[in-house]
Amino acid sequence: MGDKTWLPFPVLLLAALPPVLLPGAAGFTPSLDSDFTFTLPAGQKECFYQPMPLKASLEIEYQVLDGAGLDIDFHLASPEGKTLVFEQRKSDGVHTVETEVGDYMFCFDNTFSTISEKVIFFELILDNMGEQAQEQEDWKKYITGTDMLDMKLEDILVSMLFSDVQLRLHLGIHQQHQVQTKQKWAHTNSA
Repeated sequence: MGDKTWLPFPVLLLAALPPVLLPGAAGFTPSLDSDFTFTLPAGQKECFYQPMPLKASLEIEYQVLDGAGLDIDFHLASPEGKTLVFEQRKSDGVHTVETEVGDYMFCFDNTFSTISEKVIFFELILDNMGEQAQEQEDWKKYITGTDMLDMKLEDILVSMLFSDVQLRLHLGIHQQHQVQTKQKWAHTNSA
């Protein structure tokens, strides 16, 4: 299994996954963490690519959340196309590899199913990413925590004030008031 070269089916989705920075603890090498949930139609295969530096750690955890059998085929290949992991009809899995420089490919394959789509959750944990993780951390020194909170609250307020939510709310209240007025009028005229 370890020295087979695996050539993928046609790639339906090619995505460089943007990692999300996790707060690091002192003394640890920076880590990046991303998670995704997607629906894989019956008879289809989706492949993703993750660029990695030398001697980092790539951990992929997946789980089938919905769909008949709760199973999927999973493939993980090195930048040279060498199969690192090949699992058939599994509901979940966790795999960690020490990386070489290049793009790692991992695929979720539902071609064995002719009827059932699958909902798949997966998480990438990238350790020992060195400068890449530090560069993503650098922007934080320009924004303080309360500034970020103020910006988010302001964004919510602006979207509420100038969106159709407020208009629809006022329209609903107006229609409700009209119905109540008509009911009162009908009740007083029938008495």
